[in-house]
Amino acid sequence: MDHARSTISKIFNGEPRSYTRFNLTQNMEGENSQVEMKLSSDMDEEVGGNGVGEDHNHAKEPYVVHRPAGRTPKSVCFMVATILLIFIISYLIGYLSHRKKELAPPSCSRSTFEESITQGSVKMEADPLMDWNDVKRLLDEKMSASSFESAFSEFASESHQAGSAGDTVLAKKVLGRFKEYGMYTWTDEHYVKLVDPPASGSNKVTFKGSDLGTLRGYLAYSKTGTAKGAVLHGNYGQMDDLRKLQDKNIALDGRVLLVRSGKISFAEKVANAAKLNASAVLIYPADDRRIGGSTQLFGHVHLGSGDPYTPGFPSFNHTQFPPVQSSGLPSILAQTITVNMATTIMREMEGKSAPTGWGGVGKLGDNDDMVTVEVNNVLAEKLIVNVFGVIKGFVDPDRFVVMGAQRDAWGPGFASSTVGTSVLVELARTISDMVKNDGFKPRRSIVFASWSAGEYGSVGATEWLEGYLSSLNMKAFSYINLDGVVTGMYSVFDFSDPTLKLIESHVFLCYLCFNSMEPLRLNDPAYPFITFSGIPSVSFRFTTEGEEYPFLGTLDDTRDKLYGATSNQVAKLAVSAGQFAGRIALRLVHDHLLRLDVEKYTRQIRTHVFAINSKIKTVQSMQPQLLPKSLSVQWLISATGSYSRAASSLATEIDNSNLEDAELCRNINDRIMSVERDFLSPYVSPREAPFRHILVGSGSHTLKALSDHLDALQIDHSDANADLFRIQFALATWTIQGCANSLAGEVWSTDNMI
Repeated sequence: MDHARSTISKIFNGEPRSYTRFNLTQNMEGENSQVEMKLSSDMDEEVGGNGVGEDHNHAKEPYVVHRPAGRTPKSVCFMVATILLIFIISYLIGYLSHRKKELAPPSCSRSTFEESITQGSVKMEADPLMDWNDVKRLLDEKMSASSFESAFSEFASESHQAGSAGDTVLAKKVLGRFKEYGMYTWTDEHYVKLVDPPASGSNKVTFKGSDLGTLRGYLAYSKTGTAKGAVLHGNYGQMDDLRKLQDKNIALDGRVLLVRSGKISFAEKVANAAKLNASAVLIYPADDRRIGGSTQLFGHVHLGSGDPYTPGFPSFNHTQFPPVQSSGLPSILAQTITVNMATTIMREMEGKSAPTGWGGVGKLGDNDDMVTVEVNNVLAEKLIVNVFGVIKGFVDPDRFVVMGAQRDAWGPGFASSTVGTSVLVELARTISDMVKNDGFKPRRSIVFASWSAGEYGSVGATEWLEGYLSSLNMKAFSYINLDGVVTGMYSVFDFSDPTLKLIESHVFLCYLCFNSMEPLRLNDPAYPFITFSGIPSVSFRFTTEGEEYPFLGTLDDTRDKLYGATSNQVAKLAVSAGQFAGRIALRLVHDHLLRLDVEKYTRQIRTHVFAINSKIKTVQSMQPQLLPKSLSVQWLISATGSYSRAASSLATEIDNSNLEDAELCRNINDRIMSVERDFLSPYVSPREAPFRHILVGSGSHTLKALSDHLDALQIDHSDANADLFRIQFALATWTIQGCANSLAGEVWSTDNMI
């Protein structure tokens, strides 16, 4: 092309023309095809071909330059036409070659995670946008109750505990469905430490020397051994419940705490008891009206997620690490018992009366009400498999939303796993069909994930997060949890409901239990996505108002029980759940800009800062020797202001942005995605404090922990440490400021007065 430009220059500058040969090399269909073109004036043709010597061995002899005899209007026009023709041909060759590569079919020869997302994706220059109303209509039309009934039958299983043969069978079924829908698929294997009941016999609980009976249920990751102590009722085992016992001058040292299920996770109940030096915890079902007296409970007591023996890093291929344990493993014994066993104990308990509001609890227990707890669970290494399928985006294929559901269960697990797996697979079928047959082209990718070992504390999902942490928190912009989406009858479901429209239009970090919103809980499968990886997450559930589904974590979680709890409307509710989750996911991959609300945290931060500021002043007044007057909350207030201004500035920038500018949209989306990640404290170890999010995480680095620490300083509690508080205070302040700096964009746009 340089030769062509040179020729044009010579034509219009009056310089002598020459007989010129040049090659255009184009990569067409993977081969190097050369297009040879010759330029000559018609004057050269008129002089009888004297332009070049007869020897065409160009490697040895240079081209011979000839002076034209003259220039006529006809020759000039002919030359201009020739040059234009050459450029048109060159452009067409280049365009066709590029277009052929662009439309090449995806290759499936690689299997790494990042390649599975981006390999073979089509990078669209044109906007593939389909009208949002058409997208919703297609989604609604393609989901039906009859298809869910078929899915329930296909994925229902009486035995599919994590790492078992039944779990593997279901994994193959899910994988087969993803392949049938034309999705790119892959699997993710981990060797993890899971817990089985005793190899012979069972765990044992005796009360006043009498064996309470056979125990089939158990709590994974409990400390093993034997503990003996006087029983003490602790209601739900919440810290407020235990403080009420202390208010009655009842010490928990060495006591065996008897608590009901519900309100908080099993792991939190045990951790609270351990903090107050209890020797063991017994947990029984709270809902004794609907659950059978002999129903056994199953669960885990790891105050965390993932394999507790590889905390903060993945369990890949028998990788050998130094012996290490999660800080969330309990230091005391824990065991579940039945309602009948709990009734036997409470009937004979003496001691003080229970606090007001502890319905169903009479006496709290006396020093003579002795209980012995024996736990002999077995730790075993097992292979678990996560299954994935992806629908790749057409504009930003390396950015994706993840939809996931656990596949395993303690028993039938119809509500806990079968319904969620069915919703996952049906959404994969529906959206794949929209792409293949209806012309829907998502801008970004959708990853469908079937997790194993969810019952042990989201082990499969967390190991995946740990294995790909460095890339996930840069590219995964949301997680939608499908576990337990139907546990009861929600009588009125309307997409025009303000709460649903709010969620649909701006994805929130929340647990949505129709019709209320609340923060994610520690035992929610979406919790590690936001608190460990910084990925915005949402969980939702259809449930009967004011009632908990009592059969989760039991062998009674069957199809019949769930159909009874929903008046035989499970399939219909599953359709609504699929449509709701689908709308969230499709909106996230449809629009130019991600609808993630970054301004919502401004209010939350300010609430914490107001409380911290008030408590600091109180401590400085009551305990001046602990916090000097020089300690000011001004820097925390300034950091909060920086975040507020950055969030508002981004909102204004979004309002004024050109949606046709793909690079601008990508830049804005990356800044939106960075918010949750930047709220992960960089100053704590993922092994010691995996839930690093300072607003919704767990640990001493959170803003809530700062507020609680001030409460302890106020009464000069033995656990309070003024120097440690000041360090935590400074690190939390800079974490907020760092998030504000990142949200502002370029370094010269930061608002940093600290």
